[in-house]
Amino acid sequence: MAVASRLPSLTSLFTSPSISRRPTAVLLRRSRHNFRPPPPSQLLAAGFSMQSAASSPPETEDRVNNRKSPASQERVNQDRDQVITPRSQDFNAWYLDIIANAELADYGPVRGTMVIRPYGYAIWEAIQDYLNVKFKETGHSNMYFPQFIPYSFIEKEASHVEGFSPELALVTVGGGKELEEKLVLKLIVRPTSETIVNHMFTQWIHSHRDLPLMVNQWANVTRWEMRTKPFVRTLEFLWQEGHTAHATPEEAEKEAMQMIEIYTKFAFEQAAIPVIPGRKSKVETFAGASKTYTIEAMMGDRKALQAGTSHNLGQNFSRAFGTQFTDENGQRQHVWQTSWAVSTRFIGGIIMTHGDDTGLMLPPKIAPIQVIIVPIWKKADEKTSVLSAALSVKEVLQKSGIKVKLDDSEQRTPGWKFNFWEMKGIPMRIEIGPRDVSSGSVVISRRDIPGKQGKVFGISMEPSILKAYVKDKLDEIQSALLGRATAFRDSNIVDVSSYDELKEAISIGKWARGPWSASDADELRVKEETGATIRCFPFEQPEGIKTCLMTGNPADEVAIFAKSY
Repeated sequence: MAVASRLPSLTSLFTSPSISRRPTAVLLRRSRHNFRPPPPSQLLAAGFSMQSAASSPPETEDRVNNRKSPASQERVNQDRDQVITPRSQDFNAWYLDIIANAELADYGPVRGTMVIRPYGYAIWEAIQDYLNVKFKETGHSNMYFPQFIPYSFIEKEASHVEGFSPELALVTVGGGKELEEKLVLKLIVRPTSETIVNHMFTQWIHSHRDLPLMVNQWANVTRWEMRTKPFVRTLEFLWQEGHTAHATPEEAEKEAMQMIEIYTKFAFEQAAIPVIPGRKSKVETFAGASKTYTIEAMMGDRKALQAGTSHNLGQNFSRAFGTQFTDENGQRQHVWQTSWAVSTRFIGGIIMTHGDDTGLMLPPKIAPIQVIIVPIWKKADEKTSVLSAALSVKEVLQKSGIKVKLDDSEQRTPGWKFNFWEMKGIPMRIEIGPRDVSSGSVVISRRDIPGKQGKVFGISMEPSILKAYVKDKLDEIQSALLGRATAFRDSNIVDVSSYDELKEAISIGKWARGPWSASDADELRVKEETGATIRCFPFEQPEGIKTCLMTGNPADEVAIFAKSY
């Protein structure tokens, strides 16, 4: 019987009404690096293979011997009994284990909330760094709107209040007194600042010379979710939300498309997630928008994740709030608007797209640490030379713009460090031992290729050679992760031509792609009967005559159906 222990904390946090406060231990899988192998049944459960000391290459003997002292073995045993739940055994438990073990997030004192830990926040900062540049390159300025919004603002746009009323968190008491007007906190996954933005835009926009007005804010939002999942769906999370106002519908449409293209490029080139960009159906369109564009990502359990959205709001909010300008002919016109957002949900998407049974696996371009250096010595007289070489390697890589960390701590064995940094998803590891120092070389391991296949010996420490090699391999890892995720996505999308085929595809966990021109009622029927929704009408459409899979009528587009988060 396969047994896998996992941390109960995050599971309890998002399923149990009460939260017990207990110390969170760092959990490590049973490792092939520890010299005493665990029982075969647990090796099977953990999903990895043994590598004995006897089979190690000569260059690694000092690494193996270094881990045989009683003191070091005692340290190893403190943490070796708990593992990450195998992904194939329980995907949700696996996901929660990675968040806990990789130190991405922890308990919040309120059920359904989380504390984003430094390592998790560093990934969010990498997302911010990229998008901030793109936003500013396209003419947007950062600013900040208040967290509290008068409830009356929400009521001004009918479809907006209807769509979001169930998720509102209301503030009715302030300073110990009943408030004259209820205040509503910004709260939902998709943009909810449209109301307060329009209130302010009305004061700032008067003439066509004031347009376009294009702003973005990085903020937290709150929504009262009943079912939560860390990073993917929580009561409070972080995001960016952009808001723009334009003089013509064409400008607004161009802006909405431009932003979904920026999100698509980020997903492919930075996060290595092969999203499918497209247009939402009318049923799935953001409340208050004329059109919603989306990027849809396939997770490791083949569920869809809406990773980012861009909305063409038309004049819905500007008419509700009276946001007008005087055009070049002296006529008063309502502005045309957009809003667009991505959130810390993207971190959940990265975990579920690339992670494996070992733990997190980060694309180099968004990894807070791209290279971890682990120095290895057995004798005191070896320590100085090994650390000196490790520091030199770190300095060489840092100067070339690589994000590198030297783990020179002495409280843990090298094998423990190997496992720990693999579990945290560091793309590349450099090992330096006494023999490496003597030969002027290092050992390099890739996170995306486990075991001996991903390890290369004898890479020269000469700065120009080492820098070029590391940069080249980081690029290879980035491309390999995207390629792997793309192959997985494509192998799990089924083309269908009838409703029966759609139901069959969804029942086995696949995405279904087929022609669609049926009614909103038919779309809701699909959701009720299969649990799947239209994720989008992809921008890339096949040519030729199409027949709706539901009605048999002519169809202009194919849609993608899937179960989702």
